[in-house]
Amino acid sequence: MILEGKTITFSLNLNDSKALPEEDQSVLQIWGRSSLKGHVQISGAKNSALALMAGALLCPDDCRLRNVPSLVDVHRLALILKSLGVKVDRHGDILDINARHIGQSQAPYELVSQLRASFFVIGPLLARLGVARIPLPGGCAIGARPVDLHVRGLQAMGADVQIDRGMVNAYIPGNNPRLKGANIYLDYPSVGATETLMMAATLADGETTIENAAQEPEVIDLANLCRAMGARIRGAGTNTIVIDGVKSLHSTDYSVIPDRIEAGTFLVAGAITRSEITLSPVVPDHITAAIAKLRAIGAKITVEASDCLRINGANAHIPTDIETLPYPGFPTDLQAPFMALLSLCEGNSIITETVFENRLRHVAELNRMGADIRVKGNNAVIRGVPFLLGAPVMATDLRAGAALVLAGLTAEGKTTVQGLRYLDRGYEHLEVKLQKLGAKIQRVAADAETQAPAPLVAQSDQVG
Repeated sequence: MILEGKTITFSLNLNDSKALPEEDQSVLQIWGRSSLKGHVQISGAKNSALALMAGALLCPDDCRLRNVPSLVDVHRLALILKSLGVKVDRHGDILDINARHIGQSQAPYELVSQLRASFFVIGPLLARLGVARIPLPGGCAIGARPVDLHVRGLQAMGADVQIDRGMVNAYIPGNNPRLKGANIYLDYPSVGATETLMMAATLADGETTIENAAQEPEVIDLANLCRAMGARIRGAGTNTIVIDGVKSLHSTDYSVIPDRIEAGTFLVAGAITRSEITLSPVVPDHITAAIAKLRAIGAKITVEASDCLRINGANAHIPTDIETLPYPGFPTDLQAPFMALLSLCEGNSIITETVFENRLRHVAELNRMGADIRVKGNNAVIRGVPFLLGAPVMATDLRAGAALVLAGLTAEGKTTVQGLRYLDRGYEHLEVKLQKLGAKIQRVAADAETQAPAPLVAQSDQVG
């Protein structure tokens, strides 16, 4: 793509490969049956942070993002932005991003292929520059996540988009390099497509309407960031979003929402270990479906403050059925953690996965630990067992890894979880947070043999 005589493209050049985050070859060792107690700090939402980082490309001035989690995926996207010539500086949980000058790119294909969120940049680049060239994205192997919804939406806004040998080539034809407002209907309420098209529309000429839009809190968070930069967006959080394009956006200082999936995971940790813990900051309305299912299972959840929840999992043992759905339905990202919990409930449960077709691969690993789960199509039939047994297991994706950690917390004996490269994509210091709650868990080299660590009970009471 051409801008002021410079070619801007994602290349296959790996000269910057030294900047790639090294894959963690360590494992988690967990000695189960420990009760958890204390408070856990919930990090900023991964899925929001990635979209907000892409959204910062819309602004030619300084943008500050706060409460950004320290995760492999965040690091990867930061490297991709830097390869575009964007200035990205990190200080603790603060990211300072300046996209004033977007120059020649040498983004490693290795990064782009591992991070689906890398595709988010196509909307802002088209909106800012009128041209973009992006490799097809990667991520966890949990099923088909095609970009056709993104492509058709951008085409409706006047872009010429072609996919050739794994590259998406897009540009705005004619003398006016601005996208045009359009009425777009999404065949499926895809979060990625909704966010991509919303970002693209912020700088378009005219009004854009996105119907059957995703309603996830992360979509609202991105819309709020764009509004803070001067965008005109209404309806985010409903199934119809209307964007009135503006000519330019300005700098802002914005904080990422708490991670609702991490919050849900720790709520399950309290339930599966029959423990009492508190979590903050959280937005209870973001995890209504998960809270409802935990209460149905028998857990007691109380709202301690507007941003704080307490769970008492002493009575969590009643089976229930779950069907994953787009928000505000039950989130697919919590399906695997809840399966670990349901495997210990007294009776039969059924989980129906409707979002991703390959998101039941953790069943085999849970069964390795003594669970009784059978898969029929997109249904998992779970027969509750009295206890699980520690075993060596392998994470098959991000949320599957979390499920295996949760299972290990309650299992008898030692569980060794491999595949931490997945966990590190979406949970900030998971084992450290669990240690502070009293869990016997530690990260060690893959070939290390260790004895059970002493529980960190003394620390757990001081966490806040």
